Amino acid sequence: MGRLDGKVCVVTGAAGGIGAATVEAFQREGAKVVGVDLAENAPGDLSLQTDITHEGQVVDMYERTKETFGRIDVLFNNAGISPDDDASVLDTDLAAWQRVQRVNLESVFLCCKHGIPHLVDGGGGSVINTASFVAVLGAATSQISYTASKGAVLAMSREMGVEFARQGVRVNALCPGPIATPLLMELFAKDPEKAARRMVHIPMGRFGEPEEIANAVVFLASDESSFITASTFLVDGGISGAYVTPE
Repeated sequence: MGRLDGKVCVVTGAAGGIGAATVEAFQREGAKVVGVDLAENAPGDLSLQTDITHEGQVVDMYERTKETFGRIDVLFNNAGISPDDDASVLDTDLAAWQRVQRVNLESVFLCCKHGIPHLVDGGGGSVINTASFVAVLGAATSQISYTASKGAVLAMSREMGVEFARQGVRVNALCPGPIATPLLMELFAKDPEKAARRMVHIPMGRFGEPEEIANAVVFLASDESSFITASTFLVDGGISGAYVTPE
């Protein structure tokens, strides 16, 4: 038996990176998975092309999930962006700031606002919101709006975890360290100096793999984490615990 047998899981940002790895891990553990992405044909038992910054589309996403599978048990709110024009506070213009906030923060708000009632109606469930290690410490390379958005996701998740605990809904903020996703690898391929500044801070001396984060998401989605809510769940190769790292 899988750890997620009988559960219905909605994964945003499912087309690649951590999202795609998590869809695969969820299915391997017996879940029915709804893969949500702006791109067509995201992996999953049901694939929904959805703009999660659009409230009406978020509502429809959950309604279609409920119609197809009869229930919703897990929300993995994972979609996010990290564009090149989000840099120092001195260089980032307002439009760039707002675009990142809309995708990284407002979409999580909408997915929780309209998804949590389905979990409550079903007797409980698990919400995992992707934040970041930069929610708890300053980044080596500044991305001011990204960092602010992930800090807000962390705070919002903590508050919802407290609010819904006695209704059987757990809400946790997943905080990955730098992960070898196509997005990050493309970014650092353009700027090896930036990549080196990131790498020197990681005690394990490497970026994490999407599958390593997916394993953490499976744990938070499963009943094995039944006493964990409102947590800052760091999966970061030790970066948040390090003062200095060896050469």
